[in-house]
Amino acid sequence: MTFSINKSIEILSRTPLVLESLLSGLSEEWLKNNEGENTWSPYDIVGHLIHGEKTDWMVRAKVILSDAEDKTFEPFDRFAQMEADQEQSIDALLQTFKTLRAKNIEDLTALQISDAQLSATGIHPALGEANLRELLSTWVVHDLGHIAQISRVMAKQYQSEVGPWKAYLGILKG
Repeated sequence: MTFSINKSIEILSRTPLVLESLLSGLSEEWLKNNEGENTWSPYDIVGHLIHGEKTDWMVRAKVILSDAEDKTFEPFDRFAQMEADQEQSIDALLQTFKTLRAKNIEDLTALQISDAQLSATGIHPALGEANLRELLSTWVVHDLGHIAQISRVMAKQYQSEVGPWKAYLGILKG
């Protein structure tokens, strides 16, 4: 599929709804368990997505589109959510994410990005030069990856409970 801002917004606008449907009202066991040491729970993943809405996608898009000479992105703290208030309810986190995402989609739409602007570049501190098309595509894939991760983490909570059916459950392999 060729990149399109409108196609990207189709996914980006649905992520908060998907997460709300999947996670709202669940017990702490579903929300706070993970896959083991140094892995994230669904709660942690939502926190990570919130941090990204505040400091990553649109911030970097605006750097790329700016007239600044230095278009180096600030490093993204992939673990910032671990320092955030861990006592917030999942519903509060989901609402925060939903609000931030709606604002970012509104801002993205308001930029009225041209095809030529999609080739404009910034500098990722670890990966080097990246263009706006790549950044926005990554935002979509990042969402989908974390939705899959949440599903996998949750599925693994019943890994020892499914008995012989584990052989048919690819999500439990690896």
